[in-house]
Amino acid sequence: MADLHAKFPAISDLKRAARRRIPHFVWEYLDSATGREAVPQRNRAALDAVQLRPSILHGELTPDTSSTFLGRDYPLPFGVAPVGMSGLIWPDGERLLARAATDAGLPYTLSTVATAIPEDVGPLTAGHGWFQIYPPRDPDIRADMLKRAHDSGFDTLVLTVDVPAPSRRERQTRGGLVQPPRLTPRLLAQVARCPAWAVGITQKGMPRMALIDGYAGDLAKSGTLPSNAHVGYLLRTSPDWEYLQALRDAWGGKMIVKGVLNADDAALLEGAGVDALWVSNHTGRQFDGAPATIDALPAIRAVTDLPLIVDSGIDCGLDVLRALALGADFVMLGRAWHYALGALGAIGPAHLVDVLRADMIANMHQIGAARLADLPARLVK
Repeated sequence: MADLHAKFPAISDLKRAARRRIPHFVWEYLDSATGREAVPQRNRAALDAVQLRPSILHGELTPDTSSTFLGRDYPLPFGVAPVGMSGLIWPDGERLLARAATDAGLPYTLSTVATAIPEDVGPLTAGHGWFQIYPPRDPDIRADMLKRAHDSGFDTLVLTVDVPAPSRRERQTRGGLVQPPRLTPRLLAQVARCPAWAVGITQKGMPRMALIDGYAGDLAKSGTLPSNAHVGYLLRTSPDWEYLQALRDAWGGKMIVKGVLNADDAALLEGAGVDALWVSNHTGRQFDGAPATIDALPAIRAVTDLPLIVDSGIDCGLDVLRALALGADFVMLGRAWHYALGALGAIGPAHLVDVLRADMIANMHQIGAARLADLPARLVK
């Protein structure tokens, strides 16, 4: 892997390479936000503002990056966040990421709107996968979806609550991707410039939302959605507290609520019996006026003892340390894993793990942190 570190020493290098190897319309789906796309910039600025104080004369250190989250031990404090249509971004993306995460001892989260069904991905997670659910309106569909996820080896449920309706995603719309995906002459010209992606898609077939399509039936032909939305919006509902309780009662395993930015919600969620909270602004894909997650984190940490996950805008190992120093227990990345796939194919995710681990260790040396538990004491208030 030494040659890879020479050529791709940072996530930014993987991002540049992926942009060249992925068709433009797919890139716009992966990398865009909504509105003026202020939230990704806000996330970056807020992360850069978090400073950790160097501490000297600690002698030889062997930084320990291991972490325990929801009763499981992990060699690193991060994992794979759910990203819809991973198999469009890179052929067979869900299975490649699930296998790579499991090999690295990290959690993988399958999206409801993935291009692979739980039965094809769950066995690759060694029985410890996470399944992200967009809440179905129909209770029978909900029950069946939960059963399929559980029986496939997913032991943790992630309820996403920050997508009450389709966002506009203007840049994605300009890119030309429609749902379900189809190749127009304009898009075919882009595909022709990306042979590795094209060969993979030819072998696997044009991606579709495999799980959702199985429930959608004739709804997929209704034509009642904007071109950049998908049939899943016709199946899902915007959940309320009653829905949350019904889901909690129906799911026997661990349950995480994703999309929390308001500290006032944390105590209520703790009272509802969820096992962890996921602080996320969807990296600006839903609402362009949201605060940076790293800015929202301290207030949420102050009002709950529940384990906290943070995502949105994490671009390096130092960002992982920053989040942990401010009170996160675990960090998830989404786009970065897909940059790695786009840049390097199947070997990309393992290289990303190496890059993040190396960056964490280098920075832990600089601040004299032998363990992740030392990080809050290094925070510049």
